[in-house]
Amino acid sequence: MTMETARLVEQGRDHKVVSRVGHASKVGYHVSKAITKRKCGKKIKHSVPSTVLQQLFVSCRQVFKGPGTVPSPHDVHKLCSILDKMRPEDVGLSRDLQFFKPKTVVQGTPRVTYTTIYECSNFSLCCLFIPATGVIPLHNHPEMTVFSKLLLGKMHIKSYDWVDPVNSDGSTPAPQLRLAKLKADSVFTSPCNTSVLYPTEGGNIHAFTAITPCAVLDVLGPPYSKEDDRDCSYYKDHPYAAYSNGEASVTEGNGDCYGWLEEIEMPENSEMDKIPYLGPQVTETSC
Repeated sequence: MTMETARLVEQGRDHKVVSRVGHASKVGYHVSKAITKRKCGKKIKHSVPSTVLQQLFVSCRQVFKGPGTVPSPHDVHKLCSILDKMRPEDVGLSRDLQFFKPKTVVQGTPRVTYTTIYECSNFSLCCLFIPATGVIPLHNHPEMTVFSKLLLGKMHIKSYDWVDPVNSDGSTPAPQLRLAKLKADSVFTSPCNTSVLYPTEGGNIHAFTAITPCAVLDVLGPPYSKEDDRDCSYYKDHPYAAYSNGEASVTEGNGDCYGWLEEIEMPENSEMDKIPYLGPQVTETSC
């Protein structure tokens, strides 16, 4: 863990309520009021100016209808058009922060840090901070639609989607293995377009590996919930050829596009550290 990340984590332990922190944080966040509520027809003293983050928040409230629903293509385009123009400054970040210009090399496996901007039962907005060489291992997003915007940095993304069993009888080479199709195996550099994954396509199972320190803005609809059977599962991928035994009719000879995924326990040191969000706030309106 870098010195900067350590300070972030320490802030998270010391300040459980963001609105109690009365100064600018050491990572460049400027503290503002916590989420405020404004009722129609009532004047408020200090209205929050319209920002791209506020636009995203309002659009998410309109787009995400709750568990079991998937945004329409029109709504997906709407959210992507907002996310594509978002900059690090829109969530209180700057490429000049020490986190993004580390002076020392992290020894061992660096910890990933995250902060939640907003969360409700229908969707959540959060930022991930991944140090150079940091990894978010292969994991899924059950019944979720996820928009990911790389705000800063350069990272490798590998993703899969489930496919039907290889054999006609529905069996697999081993009970713990399941066939998946490779959807992405590429390096992305900010600024780049928003990526979208869906419950059954678009690379629902993915892994992030930071090449340089990265900041990722994630929109999850709905968010993870153990109570609603949307817990996160982790996987290890195996080459398709290692278990195919010549029965690869589904791949039509293109085995490099497929792999076997084995569900595993959460990898060691994969738990993320949570810190408070001290960037620009969103205003919750009710009409």
